[in-house]
Amino acid sequence: MTLSLEVNDLTVRYGDTVAVDGLTLKLDGGKIYGLLGRNGSGKTSVLSVVAAFRRPSGGAVHVDGAEPFENAALTRQICFVRDRVDAQDGDCVRKVLRTARALRPNWDEEYAQALVERFDLPLKKRISALSRGAKSALSVTIGLAARAPLTIFDESYLGMDAPSRYAFYDEVLSDYMAHPRTVIVSTHLIEEVGSLFEEVVIIDKGRLVAHDETEALRGRGVAVTGPADAVEAFTVGRTVLGDQRLGGTRSTTVYGQLTDEERTRARAAGLDLGPVGLQDLFVHLTAHEGAEAHR
Repeated sequence: MTLSLEVNDLTVRYGDTVAVDGLTLKLDGGKIYGLLGRNGSGKTSVLSVVAAFRRPSGGAVHVDGAEPFENAALTRQICFVRDRVDAQDGDCVRKVLRTARALRPNWDEEYAQALVERFDLPLKKRISALSRGAKSALSVTIGLAARAPLTIFDESYLGMDAPSRYAFYDEVLSDYMAHPRTVIVSTHLIEEVGSLFEEVVIIDKGRLVAHDETEALRGRGVAVTGPADAVEAFTVGRTVLGDQRLGGTRSTTVYGQLTDEERTRARAAGLDLGPVGLQDLFVHLTAHEGAEAHR
């Protein structure tokens, strides 16, 4: 079972601060989505409304055609995982997992125990005694083992060290393949986790900047690599997203698609053309002038 998501003219305000500003977005079920945005861009506010943690200030959110707020039957099918554990500090890890098992209708206990071993979680320790990494590991264990039709990871793995984060990415992909569902991963570690995403949503200042398939988004730019002089001549006048040099070789990432004629000219000049990195594209699109220009 997978759940679709539709956001229509969503607004979220905190007093005089507008965190989400008229956001409209539609996500089909059964995909892994990346939700990208700078700190304070409104990612958590959007996801909190989707998961029924708060009411929208304006507009509407529908999950599989129904509003999630105060809809217990629907929210049991949504798992919103943050980088902290939603439990009392005095609870031990075993109790937290036992509670999750009782509340989550699709819970897989065998998988949960396998994740406990993989992330080396101390079952008898209280939440207050856990390291930040262990708290993150416990959160993602709940998110994975719950197997909710809509699973949301909101920067939930930030406390984990690099090997643990990569273990988490492996688990997300392998378990998604075995048990398809709709997964949203909110992150700023773009290059590290970008290969997971089938589609990417970029927001800035609470507004939609881009939503596209990952490869189509990468196609909005190109990395030009070759002899430094040839690269410079080919990329002059273009919007440069990044530039690297090693000896006489240069690699310049530029924004914008190339025509067939330009690609032929690049090859004739001995240049290699490759896809743009998501990180470079994200930085460009969420720069103030870039975000305004590409909305």
